[in-house]
Amino acid sequence: MGEKYLFPSEEWVKKYWELLQANDAYKEAAKAWEGDFIFEIQPDGEIIKEKMGLYLDLWHGECRNAHMAGSDDDAEFVYTGTYANWKKLIAGEIDPIKGLMSRKFGLPKGDMGKVMRATKAAAELVATAQRVPTRYIDEE
Repeated sequence: MGEKYLFPSEEWVKKYWELLQANDAYKEAAKAWEGDFIFEIQPDGEIIKEKMGLYLDLWHGECRNAHMAGSDDDAEFVYTGTYANWKKLIAGEIDPIKGLMSRKFGLPKGDMGKVMRATKAAAELVATAQRVPTRYIDEE
């Protein structure tokens, strides 16, 4: 079955970045996109004790940088949700835009209108995450 990458971790982010760089559908869908993201995982007090995040520098269909977000990282957009909802998003059970509309995810920072104009790019970001062989910290 091959190696599985722990979500969230630096190794998972690097594998995600590698797959995103090879995703021609994402490149096409995001060719007009400019803006970096922190995909934030909210602490739940059980599985996730402290806020965690993945930083992605997205620019015209390319991902110029990807790593676990640190306290010094800042981004134009912050997309936030619980660990349980991140698992559902990666599994394809929650659509990234519908997740915002249903408040399963939030956008505490960034222009919602700009995000709404990039729904195909958002869908490709999730489709790429689904291709990362993933294991979860609560399933260890």
